[in-house]
Amino acid sequence: METLESLRTKIEGAQDLKSVVGSMKAMAAANINQYELAVASLGDYYHTVALGIVAYFREQRIEKIEAKKTGPKKGEEKTCAIVFGSDQGLVGQFNNTLADFVIASLHALPGEKEIWVVGERIQSLLTDGGFPSTKLFSMPASINAITPLVGQILVQSEENHEMKNIDEFYIFHNKPNSRSGYEAVSQRFLPLDEQWRQGLTELHWPSKNPPQVAGALRPTLLALVHEYLFVSLFRACAESLASENESRLQSMQRADKNIGDMLDELNHSFHSLRQSSIDEELLDVVSGYEALKKTKH
Repeated sequence: METLESLRTKIEGAQDLKSVVGSMKAMAAANINQYELAVASLGDYYHTVALGIVAYFREQRIEKIEAKKTGPKKGEEKTCAIVFGSDQGLVGQFNNTLADFVIASLHALPGEKEIWVVGERIQSLLTDGGFPSTKLFSMPASINAITPLVGQILVQSEENHEMKNIDEFYIFHNKPNSRSGYEAVSQRFLPLDEQWRQGLTELHWPSKNPPQVAGALRPTLLALVHEYLFVSLFRACAESLASENESRLQSMQRADKNIGDMLDELNHSFHSLRQSSIDEELLDVVSGYEALKKTKH
């Protein structure tokens, strides 16, 4: 049976927990703001780089990218999935939703699969789903820490693709969504082939003046392609971090509401038990007074 002391202890514990949840809500909200600003800036830059590549294609009248002819290949094609999850908990269904999406998408792709994971939390979920990872990276904790991670992944992915160890790369991550907070998405990262060029043809040059490429053609193309690949990874990581903090904020809001409801119940129980104790003490006093009166008579 609950006592006043045990209820008081529970109330104090719930109040401390509510304070911690409030601090985490404030941190998540602040993080969302900085990551969303980064995503918005990257979106504009990504569009500019893509237009630069489109300008190069128009200047050189490139209407098709021919696939490189290689010798007979041993075995089946190999696909690599680069998955951005989270290292930290308290993010609701953030990792579970993405893991289900990745597993379903990989089952639909032919050939052998290799998994590169950013974040320990989703690594275990993918392993349980039959897709153990071969590389594990730590999720950045700030905007400034994204660049070293992206550079590392970019170098390793280009090396594996050039050496023909991996044929295709896909990026999987959660992306902010105004309706549900975030959604799982994927993007074909490599190779940059005719399928990639066809996707760029959807972009239209923003003016009637035909674009011109300044400087040497090959160095310009290489610089644009490098920026395109870099921004693709950077944006995916920034969108994942914004989604992670959005999911954490939603979880903390639910936790704050649940703690508030629990505090109301505990306070109600505390006051009811306290009132019962006061009533019992008053009854004891009245009973003692009546008994004393009878003894005197």
